[in-house]
Amino acid sequence: MKNNSTKIGQLMLDVAGTELTQADQELIKQPQVGGVILFARNVATPQQVRELTDSIRAVKPNILIAVDQEGGRVARFRQGFSPLPPMGKLGEVFECEPIFALELAFACGYVMASEVLAVGVDFSFAPVLDVNGVSAVIGDRAFHQHPTAITALSAEFMRGMKSAGMATTGKHFPGHGSVAPDSHVADAVDERTFDEIYQYDMQPFIKNFTLLDALMPAHVIFNKVDDKPAGFSPIWIQQIIRQKLGFDGVLFSDDLSMKAAHVAGDAGERIKSALTAGCDMGLVCNDRDSALIALEKLQKNPELCNEKSSQRLANMKADFHAWQNDLSQTANLHENWQALQQKINQQFFA
Repeated sequence: MKNNSTKIGQLMLDVAGTELTQADQELIKQPQVGGVILFARNVATPQQVRELTDSIRAVKPNILIAVDQEGGRVARFRQGFSPLPPMGKLGEVFECEPIFALELAFACGYVMASEVLAVGVDFSFAPVLDVNGVSAVIGDRAFHQHPTAITALSAEFMRGMKSAGMATTGKHFPGHGSVAPDSHVADAVDERTFDEIYQYDMQPFIKNFTLLDALMPAHVIFNKVDDKPAGFSPIWIQQIIRQKLGFDGVLFSDDLSMKAAHVAGDAGERIKSALTAGCDMGLVCNDRDSALIALEKLQKNPELCNEKSSQRLANMKADFHAWQNDLSQTANLHENWQALQQKINQQFFA
């Protein structure tokens, strides 16, 4: 049994700017807060990001720090970081040169992870394992339209991440790509049967379970399976993910501030629903008032937080020993990064 002081709380939230405010520090100190997610507003330069992450850990050493750094239009770290293509560009290369595309996928995973780790961030919520179907919010964030290609490309991307030392998170289980509405701003409902979803959208997740450290369920209602979004559904999380599929990695809720999550009530009810269903950590982003409501719910209901989730979450921690503030101070890693970055640049940014 871990000492309580080393437990990782089950609420992830954001901070205001490029430096911690007093309010940020007081919030991070709360035992229920186990993670901070960074956004573009938190970034000026790589060195500044490292100073910010160091200051967060000065407040709470065992906290998880995360970011959405996928490539393409979803990249919070830009100034001073390597540009990465949207993953759909890898899918286009795969059509003509599949082996080269797999090499590029590994390179993208390694470069992304090495630069994120170098600034003190434990992991990026990546990769996207959705199909590029009818969903505009997914689109070219997906590797391809076909599950077999997604499976192959994402596997290499995750091998690149792991080679750099980063844990992986597959999103948005069991698949958001076949649902047109954007769950950030609208309710999203998928009318297909479980078997249809299993045979198509779920395949990249299932076939890559050995490479996945975490999953992020979609805020999509698959109404032939349950009337709740997957991230609030004990059927999806406990019966399907944990029991039927046997996945024992971390389960992160998607952002509980998104429109499709509001079906569960206010932020307190949303995080209660997510954790009760079986998520290990709930994200409340870009809404400090909601984050405070969620925190209060956890403070008043300590039974919502559990030791098993804390143990799972600890597996998402990065080993920063190899990363001495920047890539240039770690010679062999720096050389790997340089060669792979050059390969990416020649293909997509020459």
